[in-house]
Amino acid sequence: MFVNWATNEIIFRIVYCGPSLSGKTTNLKYIYSRLDPSLRGQLVTLQTREERTLFFDFLQLHLGEIAGRRPRFNLYTVPGQAYYAYSRGIILNGVDGIVFVADSQRRRLSENLDALLDLEERLIEQGRSIETIPFVLQYNKRDLPDLLPIAELEDKLNYHKHPAIPAIATRGEGVMQTLRTLLHQVVQSVQEPVCQAYPKAS
Repeated sequence: MFVNWATNEIIFRIVYCGPSLSGKTTNLKYIYSRLDPSLRGQLVTLQTREERTLFFDFLQLHLGEIAGRRPRFNLYTVPGQAYYAYSRGIILNGVDGIVFVADSQRRRLSENLDALLDLEERLIEQGRSIETIPFVLQYNKRDLPDLLPIAELEDKLNYHKHPAIPAIATRGEGVMQTLRTLLHQVVQSVQEPVCQAYPKAS
């Protein structure tokens, strides 16, 4: 998080994590399509070996102001493959909130667990933890065969009992709910420290 004094905005970094091809870019592309073009920036795509990394930013007016400043959110996806661990660490540096997009298919449980463990390790390197950072789990691909029940996914993946939302990102189901849930967490987590650190803008 940082304050852009020129635009009177507070900038937050939101990162979508998860195993490769779990639906992270599908989430961001859907969100981008639903936002008012006057409030969003350009969608930037970086093509990596198996999947794309996306970025864009947008103003969120419905959440009100924080210490007299408007919140702007920078949204990123990170590639899920193991050999992009260093890149994930860079993008996660200074992150304010995380959506973990899990693939609900039974055969991908171990990849979900590996990605979750890698995320925790990247955060520990920064002196942070999944337990304390604003965090939402999304159980994506609920329209595919051989799914794990939500209760079993909760038991295996959600050991800190963060909000969890079933989704079918290809249809947009659960995508905006996931984002709204995380943004409310992020704003709530910074209201008090921001108001103490920065005097209200006139």
